[in-house]
Amino acid sequence: MIEQPNPSALSEQVENMIEWLASHGGDESGGVTRLLYDPAWIAAQRAIKEKMEKIRLSARYDDVGNLFGRVAGRDPEARVILTGSHIDTVKGGGKYDGAYGIVAALIAVEYLLTHYGLPLKPIEVVSLCEEEGSRFPMTYWGSGNITGVKSRKKVRDIKDANAVPFEQAMRDAGFGFGQHPQPERRDLECFIELHIEQGQVLEREGKSIGVVSHIVGQRRYDITVRGESNHAGTTPMHWRHDAMFTAAELIRLLTHRAKADESGLVATVGRMDVKPNVGNVIAREVTFSLDVRHSDAERIRLFCEECFGEFDKIAAEHGTDVVCRKWMDESPVAMDSVLSATAEDILKQKGISYKTMTSGAGHDSQVFGIYCPTALLFVPSRGGISHSPEEFTNTEDLQRGVRLLIDLLYKLAY
Repeated sequence: MIEQPNPSALSEQVENMIEWLASHGGDESGGVTRLLYDPAWIAAQRAIKEKMEKIRLSARYDDVGNLFGRVAGRDPEARVILTGSHIDTVKGGGKYDGAYGIVAALIAVEYLLTHYGLPLKPIEVVSLCEEEGSRFPMTYWGSGNITGVKSRKKVRDIKDANAVPFEQAMRDAGFGFGQHPQPERRDLECFIELHIEQGQVLEREGKSIGVVSHIVGQRRYDITVRGESNHAGTTPMHWRHDAMFTAAELIRLLTHRAKADESGLVATVGRMDVKPNVGNVIAREVTFSLDVRHSDAERIRLFCEECFGEFDKIAAEHGTDVVCRKWMDESPVAMDSVLSATAEDILKQKGISYKTMTSGAGHDSQVFGIYCPTALLFVPSRGGISHSPEEFTNTEDLQRGVRLLIDLLYKLAY
């Protein structure tokens, strides 16, 4: 049986490292902003590289800025056990999202090296360069390049809000010149990601660990309703072609249908653009976003088809037209059942409460999950709050997750 780390010492270590990493991009409100290739991002990756080298890992970047710290394996033919998460944040995000997975991986590998020496199989800690899409309209840039589903071609015409081209930002940060190895990997045995839940399920149910079985699929749409602008005071209600009224009816339909669905489907309207957006003018055009998620792609398809089948009828009743433009369609991704079962066996042996669950949020694990065996493990989030300075996970839960990762890496690599 593996020797367990001292809980109080481990708690202190993980807390200190979370604060250390949060200092790169931290602000007075307690939030953290590290956008892909910006100065805070560069400083954080450099700090992690120094930490990797300090704990005797061989550190290197790839050509898009992913950072790896490697422990060589005793078996020269063995494939790599990869663990970590993403270093970037949303604007004004929390200290734990992404960062916890990197910190936990560094602590776990340092502990194993100190107590058990070199593993049989190589282990690499990865600080993925980007997941959030916060600076550029591109998500999973780090994991996507490693797995070969993203490439430079996809970013040639992309700019940030300040009109900085993606490739210029990458070069300014020192990447994209071919000086580092190309990012695509063919030597991975599996990927393990430890992450905060970013939801309320574990906290509400009193569970210590979430073992993710699936990451939900997502469809995203822009729904545009077109009517006719007219005077708010002189146009009788029954003569109006009111795009806002129609949009409200459509949103009401979506919300009621989603609430009536007992399979766990969720539908969200979070953004709305109104033209002319004047208080005393009937709206001629309204565009709103629609985000639909579920672990079963067929259930998403049926929900959208059923709702959209009603849209034209509702629009016609108000003398308006409706157009649905789909711009994202990501299938659900299953995590590896063997890796998940191994994690569950450890938790059962330790008497640690856990829940098998789906992830409603996207993670790098969904990109790795269609490429190599992948496990996604959660620790609770207080109040389910994330992407906010209020994001918080208590120290006991943080160190419990690190202990699970230590045990899991030991089983897989030693």
